[in-house]
Amino acid sequence: MQPLQNAGYDRAITVFSPDGRLFQVEYAREAVKRGTTSIGVKCPDGIVLAVDKRTTSTLVESSSIEKLFKIDDHIGAATSGLVADARALVERARVEAQINKITYTEPIRVDSLAKKLCDMLQLYTQNGGVRPFGSALIIGGVYNEECKLFETDPSGALIQYKATAIGSGRSAAMEIFEEQYKEDLSIDDAITLAITAINEATEHDTTSDNVEIAVIKKEDGKYVKLSKDDVTSYIESVLNKEDEEEVVEEDESEESEDE
Repeated sequence: MQPLQNAGYDRAITVFSPDGRLFQVEYAREAVKRGTTSIGVKCPDGIVLAVDKRTTSTLVESSSIEKLFKIDDHIGAATSGLVADARALVERARVEAQINKITYTEPIRVDSLAKKLCDMLQLYTQNGGVRPFGSALIIGGVYNEECKLFETDPSGALIQYKATAIGSGRSAAMEIFEEQYKEDLSIDDAITLAITAINEATEHDTTSDNVEIAVIKKEDGKYVKLSKDDVTSYIESVLNKEDEEEVVEEDESEESEDE
């Protein structure tokens, strides 16, 4: 009986397969794909971060589920994947932000923080006795009135986006962004787009109980999490608009049938 071609190459993080793959890193990516959907949208007026907090039981207090984190006054992060791993990464990011503030007496740049975090992620792909982090982050912030949005990968790779999504609903959300994203979006438009993407990417009802939104506006550069009432009003606006569009499509289809 012939042994499997790739048998044994996923036993250690430091062993490459013959075709140049690190299986443990790919397994970590799968952990991210199985996580809840997180969204990031950049616009001229700031950054919008939105997350879906899927709960497995009605007994769970949704407020206890953390997917949005404040890294510094001007930087926030949305996570997907293993929650415990994400908390460790966020803690490291917060420490790096404070180290930069103490050392240079100024806030850390968004791209510098993202790179420092990815340096740590990369170290966990090349040392024995450790495993990659099973979590990905969307890091957004405003520095010197410049808005930036990054997505990290368990491998330590870093990509800058105008709008992106991670988690189980990534494909559906990215399709929405490809169709509807515009360079001149306002903050309100970006929030609406983020909610639309989450609504398309998730199977359950979109409510303020399972959706959280944070905004970092360019004018003040401060991370602010929206209240439950604000989130509810935005969700109702999006759902009402979709209902109206469905009614219009039904009317048009009936007219075409009559013709």
